Amino acid sequence: MKIRLLTVGKTSDSWAKEGISVFEKRLKHYCTFEMVELVVPGLTGRNEQQQKSAEGAYLLGKLQPGEKLVLLDEQGTAFTSEKFAGWMQQQMSSGVKSVVFVVGGPFGFSDEVYKAAAAKISLSSMTFTHQMVRLFFTEQVYRAFTILKGEKYHHS
Repeated sequence: MKIRLLTVGKTSDSWAKEGISVFEKRLKHYCTFEMVELVVPGLTGRNEQQQKSAEGAYLLGKLQPGEKLVLLDEQGTAFTSEKFAGWMQQQMSSGVKSVVFVVGGPFGFSDEVYKAAAAKISLSSMTFTHQMVRLFFTEQVYRAFTILKGEKYHHS
């Protein structure tokens, strides 16, 4: 299965880049994983709604036919690591070839993006910076694959 993580904005903190890189390398043993940082042009001077709309249109334009869109959203379904691994297994077993997870911009997602999404997943009830979400999510994808393979990482 191919997994893409689309993020609105760049990862600027070196510690986050370093951590994400560690898990990207580890994921190569299990799937095709790619993180794509989207820099949406022309946001200067736009209000919140205009910014969400522009980000949404740009984001939807980056999707490939057949990709399943999943939003990382505070209102989404909360999983334990084991249940997330099970959800990932369901995707693979049902024939999904590519899942695109998305971290939105500072104001969240536009209505158009919510309508296009197949699912919403919450990483926590707490609020994290977008830098941390990228790192935490990449680690959780790696953890899910180790759970599915019965490897010791989950309880090491």
